[in-house]
Amino acid sequence: MLPATLIKGFDKGRLRNLLAVFFLALAVPTGALIWQAYSQLKWEAFHQYRGLAENLTGRVDARLIDMIGTADARSYADYTFLNVTGETRFNFVQRSPLSAYPVTEDLPGVIGYFQVDTHGAFTTPLLPPEGTDAEKLGIGRSEFNQRLQLAQEIQAILADNRLVQPRPGPGLRRDLNTLPAAARTGLEEAEKEAGDFTNAAVRSRPLASAAEPEAAAIQTVSVTAELQQVVTGDFPDQPPADKDAADELEAKQQLGAASADIVDSQQMFGQLNQPREDIPLSAAAAGTLEFDDETGEAQAKNERLNTISKLKDLKLDAALQKKSEIIERTQGARRTNPGRATAPSRSKRREQIALPETAPPADRQAIANVAGLTDLRISTFESEIDPLEFSLLDSGHFVLFRNVWREGERYIQGLLLDQHEFVSAVIERAFYDSSVSAISNLIVGYQDDVIRFYPGPENSSYPGSPEEMQGALLYSNRLSAPLDSLELIFSINRLPPGPGATLLGWVTFVLAMVFAGGFLALYRLGVSQINLARQQQDFVSAVSHELKTPLTSIRMYGEMLKEGWADEEKRQGYYEFIHDESERLTRMISNVLQLANITHNEPNFDLKMTNAGELMSNIESKIANQVERGGFALNFKRNEAADAAAINIDEDCFAQIIINLVDNAIKFSKSADNKTIDIGSKLTGDNQVQFTVRDHGPGIPRDQMKKIFKLFYRTESELTRETVGTGIGLAIVHQLTTAMNGKVDVVNTQPGAEFRISFPRCEA
Repeated sequence: MLPATLIKGFDKGRLRNLLAVFFLALAVPTGALIWQAYSQLKWEAFHQYRGLAENLTGRVDARLIDMIGTADARSYADYTFLNVTGETRFNFVQRSPLSAYPVTEDLPGVIGYFQVDTHGAFTTPLLPPEGTDAEKLGIGRSEFNQRLQLAQEIQAILADNRLVQPRPGPGLRRDLNTLPAAARTGLEEAEKEAGDFTNAAVRSRPLASAAEPEAAAIQTVSVTAELQQVVTGDFPDQPPADKDAADELEAKQQLGAASADIVDSQQMFGQLNQPREDIPLSAAAAGTLEFDDETGEAQAKNERLNTISKLKDLKLDAALQKKSEIIERTQGARRTNPGRATAPSRSKRREQIALPETAPPADRQAIANVAGLTDLRISTFESEIDPLEFSLLDSGHFVLFRNVWREGERYIQGLLLDQHEFVSAVIERAFYDSSVSAISNLIVGYQDDVIRFYPGPENSSYPGSPEEMQGALLYSNRLSAPLDSLELIFSINRLPPGPGATLLGWVTFVLAMVFAGGFLALYRLGVSQINLARQQQDFVSAVSHELKTPLTSIRMYGEMLKEGWADEEKRQGYYEFIHDESERLTRMISNVLQLANITHNEPNFDLKMTNAGELMSNIESKIANQVERGGFALNFKRNEAADAAAINIDEDCFAQIIINLVDNAIKFSKSADNKTIDIGSKLTGDNQVQFTVRDHGPGIPRDQMKKIFKLFYRTESELTRETVGTGIGLAIVHQLTTAMNGKVDVVNTQPGAEFRISFPRCEA
């Protein structure tokens, strides 16, 4: 029990507020500790998955480094259809590895390989040299058509991105392999006369032998003069000598008009990786311009096509990532990712190349007859090759390209990649095969654009806006050069709890239950103590009233008898009144003493086996006068079987129980029409001997049937009550019955209430 001084002057409201403050004082620091522990577990889980994301990025990067290294190691000669292998004295010509069909894939998603020469002419190792017979080189008609179609597709993609001119080059205009040899020869002459002069005029000439230096010099001057005329359009003013010469001059003038665009093709490759705002208008616009409504001036669109959104529009929460980086710095040097490979040195390299040169056009039939081996001349030269560069085209394709310098001329060699196949094979599959995909989304960025989004399991829809890709930033890093414009960004969509989160959750739940249960238990205990204190005060008041009334009456009648004021007839009545009041005092004091014994857990029972009939006979003599003086009639309803049954009981305690019940019936049924107290006994079906005490009063309200057996409980207020009593009679009945292994209950009858006391029957 709570100390009386602690609850003195308290009511339920003040007690509730006091306990609330007390438990808040405990709950707030406890909650702070739990939250700190949860945050630590959350950060540890984040750090663990951040390491997985870092490792995944490293593995993807290492794989790409190997693939890029393979593509970068390709020789200049690999981008031609035929190349030369073997020692110097035993050179032999074979097909380039890049001329294979289907296309050799150095990287996933390769569409095809290409080369753009100094003058913007497009070639591909897929097609044999112009004028050779493809069938002699092992390429059938159907395969040649497929190769031609793929070559046209590659050129179309480059042309759409202004990297080459859309005008098809030699061998790409029609399927030469499907024409007879005579028709082919005539068609080639017609093409040359119609204006396809550039590729023939600027094609690299065979290197002259040491015995022919003067012829080589004359040939070089001739080629240079022709090139100058084609590029500048500066042809002689004098009229040509004949019609053929006039037609040739007209074709050259037409080529000169378009030569500026042809020369600019290689410049476009140099501008691919520049920031879009730094690209000149003609290049950035790529044929699409926006016009200012106020000024009417054309402006280039700096938004890249085929992208999802801008990286700057992704508002990813980087708080956990910053914490991870700070802790790593405080713990020492940043750990290296074991999956991250070291990119090889990217620098220019030189190589000696031997290439077969085709014979002059007049000898092409001879080349075709022997697959080009007898009439091919081998030229050896040195080339300087730059590292591969990477870019995303406006058409959505990736391009890997490099600059090759040969005899002062620049060539562009490279390959086109399908973006979806490349990213899917290298990045998407690795992402979804890793455990980090279970908790995060993967964003693939190119420079400042989002080009791919791979959602985790909690976000299966394809994003339509940057808001759908928000989350906490897990890890981000760029790939190694030349793919350093690609960035892998991992954002968390669902961070699972750490290893100890389940235990922490259960601890939190248990603490919450303890706090809630403790609050409720202490509140109920406090309320019970407050009620008990009030009931004790009421008890003291009731006992004082109950003791004072009989004592006053006894004293008054005693003084009257002492002084001789009562005649002989009244004396007998005074003696009986004094006796009854003394009996009342005795019962009251007995109840109080019995309550004291039970309260201090010191009950002293003399249990012995007794017949129920004997108990009923003994109790009748003890309560007869009490009932009669109360103005009630006593009615016994005995049962022979019950009278013969034996029970283990203390006779004095049983008498006190029946006396208290009879006293309670008299007090609460004084105003009843039928002033009868019924006392009975019977056997029940569960081998119990049941005693009943019934009155014919108003009964007991249903909401108070369980409360009336509580200590000091009274159905009436101390200020307004009309009945006498201390509020301990029924409580003693309940406690004594329970202590003797019995049960007490009350039911409403019509009219009145009936108290039932049951004790187990003892077998003889």
